[in-house]
Amino acid sequence: MKTALILQARVDSSRLPGKALLPLEDEPLVFRVMEALLRVPADLHILACPEDAKEAFALPAKRAGFLLFTGPKDDVLARYAAAVRFFELVLPYARIIRATGDNPFVFADAAWRINEEAAALDADYSAYSGLPYGAGVESVAVKALLRADNEAHEHYEREHVCPYLYTKAGFKLHRPLAPKEWQADYSVTVDTKDEYERAIKFYNLLPKTEERYLGATINKHLCPN
Repeated sequence: MKTALILQARVDSSRLPGKALLPLEDEPLVFRVMEALLRVPADLHILACPEDAKEAFALPAKRAGFLLFTGPKDDVLARYAAAVRFFELVLPYARIIRATGDNPFVFADAAWRINEEAAALDADYSAYSGLPYGAGVESVAVKALLRADNEAHEHYEREHVCPYLYTKAGFKLHRPLAPKEWQADYSVTVDTKDEYERAIKFYNLLPKTEERYLGATINKHLCPN
């Protein structure tokens, strides 16, 4: 089994331009995302971005311990497929953990767990339901990702990477309700100015220890209920 965690990010968000480089404490937001995801066991940790973000992301990726890969800007499915081929991920049992660059409070332990469950079941696509919005990742079999890249044609299917897998017949899905300690109904994603300002407050509420990357700890300190 070989697993690559691939984080997609870009610099030109329409609702919050340059959000990936906005500071969260003393580091760019994208660095904080990588910092959390580095706690997820994987053979490779990769930041996959468009060519126009390469210069801006090169140093944060290096400092975070991520490999940098560039690919198509709007066809993110093709970007992932190109990364799979470039890094020669082993078939048929290799897996991808897909993460996005606007989620600095991703649950590292939940990401590891869903990938372990998916691997054990040989699922093509896996993700937890019931997590806070922006706390989860998706686990995808490489063979399924490459099939989607060959077959998907709709813009939405290619921009968001995984919809083809969970809307078309023929893929083995694993979409369980998350364990109770990870369940919560609030958002930790950053897509607007208000959400960025909220993220600053959230970041300062978490303990300055390794526990800050665990789902139960994040819920304990951030969940409004």
